[in-house]
Amino acid sequence: MRQNARKNIIYSIVLLVAVMLVYSWRNRDKTETTVTETPVSVAGKMILSGKTMGTTYNITYLDEESRDLQTSIDSLLEVFNESLSTYIPDSELSQFNLDDTLDFKLPYLLPVLEASKKVYDNTNGAFDPTVGPLVNIWGFGPGGPELKDSVDIKNLLKTVGFDKIAFDQNQLRKKVQGIYLDFSAIAKGYGSDVVADYLKNKGISNYLVEIGGELVAKGQNEKGELWKVGVNRPEVSANASALLGIIALKDKGMATSGNYRNFYVRDSVKISHTINPATGYPVNHTLLSATVVADNCMMADAYATAMMVMGKDEAISLDEKLDEIEVFLIYDDGNGGFKTFASESLKPFLSFPQAN
Repeated sequence: MRQNARKNIIYSIVLLVAVMLVYSWRNRDKTETTVTETPVSVAGKMILSGKTMGTTYNITYLDEESRDLQTSIDSLLEVFNESLSTYIPDSELSQFNLDDTLDFKLPYLLPVLEASKKVYDNTNGAFDPTVGPLVNIWGFGPGGPELKDSVDIKNLLKTVGFDKIAFDQNQLRKKVQGIYLDFSAIAKGYGSDVVADYLKNKGISNYLVEIGGELVAKGQNEKGELWKVGVNRPEVSANASALLGIIALKDKGMATSGNYRNFYVRDSVKISHTINPATGYPVNHTLLSATVVADNCMMADAYATAMMVMGKDEAISLDEKLDEIEVFLIYDDGNGGFKTFASESLKPFLSFPQAN
């Protein structure tokens, strides 16, 4: 009897060890992988996250069917990048940068060209997708923060200017050799619009799409309220939860551009990543952050970038001139603190979590 009991104990131990070994073998690579793209569903609320355009995306939508649209959205963004990415060697944009002409094959390049032309004209060239070579020369490209002393900025300006390209419904052409297009200042906003349109076409009417901080909001959240998004304090050390303002979005796109993080110091001078296309040099003004709300995120993204080139006073003048945008500006008060400006029509949707 005792011998049988001993055998049963030994058998149980061996079985337990075997189960643990099998479990360990099946899960041997999971500790090395962080899954951030698994959809989460809570009573019809779907939360997706992933990577695109060198950044991340976060999408929340309400769907009674709790459909998982992750794979389709990833595929959509992959095609989007095959049109507009400068990092994909055979993308449409990369092909154009190497050649003099391009015949459109995908549906994304023409709309971003048309939007860019409009913002370029409305901002007197402050928004200019041909400024990329200057941004790289000043050290905000792959080479790192160091300006080459031998660079002739004035000569390089000859290849900068959105008016140096031409396009129609079928083709994009260079008027001047050496033109290089880079839509990084508008692509994330445009990508957010593309994903939002996809959700709309799927019959989803309540969603918040965010790519790299650029957002599109439609309808309401699960509480029946407008989607609310925060604007960060313009401080290098501030974390994502350090908010200066909160904006409730009512079927709008929103984008924020700032100068307070991406910079370096050379000879005691702060070099900003925002380059003025007219002068070829980094901007130097008091505007720290520009948030723009518009009917779509592509336009909001472009105008936010332009305002960081223009500075506070010109940005306010542009806001007064255009009915299609609303702005929330944060600027240096000259005493180590901040001041803000908001469009009158935006103020009912703007709140402050703490005194500024």
